[in-house]
Amino acid sequence: MKVILLGTAAGGGCPQWNCACRYCVAGLEPRSQDCVAISADGVGWYLLNCSPDIRAQILGTPELRAGPGPREIPLRGVLLTDAELDHALGLLMLRESGGLPVWAPPAALSALSPFRAIVDGYGGWTWSSDVDIPGLRVDVLPVSDKRPKYASAGADGPWVVAYRISDPATGGVLVYAPCLRSWPTGFDAFVADASLVVLDGTFYAPDEMAGVGGPDQLAMGHLPITATLPRVAGRPWAFTHVNNTNPVLDPASAEHAAVLAAGASLPPDGARFSF
Repeated sequence: MKVILLGTAAGGGCPQWNCACRYCVAGLEPRSQDCVAISADGVGWYLLNCSPDIRAQILGTPELRAGPGPREIPLRGVLLTDAELDHALGLLMLRESGGLPVWAPPAALSALSPFRAIVDGYGGWTWSSDVDIPGLRVDVLPVSDKRPKYASAGADGPWVVAYRISDPATGGVLVYAPCLRSWPTGFDAFVADASLVVLDGTFYAPDEMAGVGGPDQLAMGHLPITATLPRVAGRPWAFTHVNNTNPVLDPASAEHAAVLAAGASLPPDGARFSF
């Protein structure tokens, strides 16, 4: 299985357009919004979430660019962990694909009805909660009932899921869980023996948003890194969905060093893995 981290930042990316916090003005390496591409054969690719930055992410990734035919594309489908705008707005940018299968939790599919109506007008789209990727096995674990702000009413949860994607040919396993409100029941077994766990790293500490006048992290649906690091124990975990306020963005920070010391990583946009 081949894995490309197309984007590793939380909603808005870093720097964020409406923010002049310490890290947005520090000149750090830019990060686009969280999105991953996976493939069993290096030919057909599937997206895990579909960020608003998807056009630039595709054009910046040779494996995902169109060709060899004039309208031939390597994308084969999209798996959404939730219906948050930073994970789903990119679907509108893919409206000219000719149609793709999209998988998501039922509640998320319901909330995305307006998006579906728009892209369905371009033809060929399918929407389901039953994931089927040729050459790979996909297991789904509900992890949260936090609904997006815009979805004030609608279907009951779960609203957020994590994916465990296994390659039967190699035994490689990817777990993708960019949104964790808590450490859910069954998650330890879900990540057991994974070759790589791409985990929610939105915030480092519980009071991080106080400096920019925001709500606390748990209300936003994200477990801080400080609550996760004791579980790492040198396992192959990488943090993604990093918010622009998170001190781990600075390679010289003590927080960045703490993540590396625990054995986890903070890969940049474009990081590639194969297992």
